[in-house]
Amino acid sequence: MEKTSVVYNGVSVKIYGTADPDKVIISFTDEISAFMKIKRAVIKDKGRLCNGISCMIFRYLAGKGIKTHFIEQLSDTEQLCRKVEVIPIEVIVRNVIAGSMAQRLGLEEGVVLKSPVYDLCFQNDALNDPLINDYHAIALGLADRKELDEIYSVTSEINGYLKEMFEAAGITLVDFKIQFGKLPDGTLVLDDDVTPDSARLWDMATGEKLDKDRFRHDNGKVGDAYRTVYARLEKLLEPCE
Repeated sequence: MEKTSVVYNGVSVKIYGTADPDKVIISFTDEISAFMKIKRAVIKDKGRLCNGISCMIFRYLAGKGIKTHFIEQLSDTEQLCRKVEVIPIEVIVRNVIAGSMAQRLGLEEGVVLKSPVYDLCFQNDALNDPLINDYHAIALGLADRKELDEIYSVTSEINGYLKEMFEAAGITLVDFKIQFGKLPDGTLVLDDDVTPDSARLWDMATGEKLDKDRFRHDNGKVGDAYRTVYARLEKLLEPCE
């Protein structure tokens, strides 16, 4: 399927329209960024690895009954997806204290939470995706109460399935960020991928970070970390080919 106009021109992901108005092509690049895109670099094979991880996880979740926008993998770095009406809310799922939660609340990283924490962010690059709560989301017309309840319910299911999957791969799912959208018939679907770019993943045995934090904090071997995640999931899940 041919790409047409650029729908979204991100750093690590670009989205293109197609001749079919209901489908888009998502292309993963080798670029990586952090700190609101101030810090940037190119990591060899990152696009291929993230696309592969994303495809495997989408297929895994679909097998569990989770509705997603994913259709099929087109190439090493591209996937075909359904076009959705994006709900401009990012849902951050936190299973272990880390990152901004530790900094914001003065908590120690690595402490397993008694129950998952769900943070909402208003997706707005100009405002640096600020934290909001349910009241903001409803008052601003981003989602209604019914939609939020469904988002929380599906997010909880996704978290449970992903924790189980990553645990089988010897990886702790510390936290991750996802987003939802609606199909033309109003069906809510997951329209965001889960990769080491958008999730904190720690080796269960050593605590080694296998995600973008290696880039954020200049730990090096970013590509090796992403390859580790890909290889472990490939042993568990059917690759998208």
